[in-house]
Amino acid sequence: MELANIEKLVEKYLNAETTLQEEKTLSTYFASENVASHLQEYSYMFGYFKKSKDETFNKTIQLKPENKKKNWKWLQVAASVVLLISMYAGYGEYEHRQQEKQLAQVTEALKLLSTNLNKGNQAVASLYTYEDTVNKIFKTK
Repeated sequence: MELANIEKLVEKYLNAETTLQEEKTLSTYFASENVASHLQEYSYMFGYFKKSKDETFNKTIQLKPENKKKNWKWLQVAASVVLLISMYAGYGEYEHRQQEKQLAQVTEALKLLSTNLNKGNQAVASLYTYEDTVNKIFKTK
């Protein structure tokens, strides 16, 4: 093969532009014994590719059968525990909010009672003023 053609094919190969036929041509060239000295580094690469192509994996792989029911049982138990914990926490929060509402209602009722008592105190105070005035006029005391 012509050296210039091989150099072009190597350049195309490095740019990932070669066809399968061109790669076969390169492999054949670098497998031969008359490789140019400046292209000798590529012969190691193509020799490795040829050697690794023939390698096979001979060991058997043991796959463990999975027992999915066990996983589902633990998942069901975990979901139940999470549900119970969330219900307990939610119930505590619910009770706290109910107490806050009751406290707000009691506070509102006490404010209304205080307002009405203050109105009553003002009315009684005006009655005392009226009684004092009457007593001064009639000098009964």
